[in-house]
Amino acid sequence: MPSDREPVRIRLDEGGPLLVEGPVEVTMPDGTTVSSERFVTAICVCRRSRTQPWCDTSHRRHSRVRAATPHTSE
Repeated sequence: MPSDREPVRIRLDEGGPLLVEGPVEVTMPDGTTVSSERFVTAICVCRRSRTQPWCDTSHRRHSRVRAATPHTSE
């Protein structure tokens, strides 16, 4: 069935959130629905955000600490 609607554009940045264009509705695991009216919405994929499902940039703090920690093998 052809649609006249434009496809939803989603961008995945390495180490960051999913960026979804347009207003969005997200169905949570418990069945509730949350929505955002922003023109681009950042959806957390790292599961560190305190504002799930929205990104609060917690991934940035984690990756900086991880990058600064030397990897050693014994």
